[in-house]
Amino acid sequence: MQSISARIPDNLKETIDEIASDRNRKRGDIVREAIEWYLAEWADYQIALERLKDHTDKIVTEQELLTEMNWDD
Repeated sequence: MQSISARIPDNLKETIDEIASDRNRKRGDIVREAIEWYLAEWADYQIALERLKDHTDKIVTEQELLTEMNWDD
């Protein structure tokens, strides 16, 4: 594992410290979890953009999806 450093505003550090305290975790754990979450969300966002650009991908309405899944009861 490698260390990195970054400058962050005081209020952000305070928020991280509060979360770490509430969860009984280290500051680094909270930062690492936040970065992991961000990267996963970014990957999902990129997939969504690729699908949006794919003109062969079928677009269905919410109602069509519910009907197809038999959830429209």
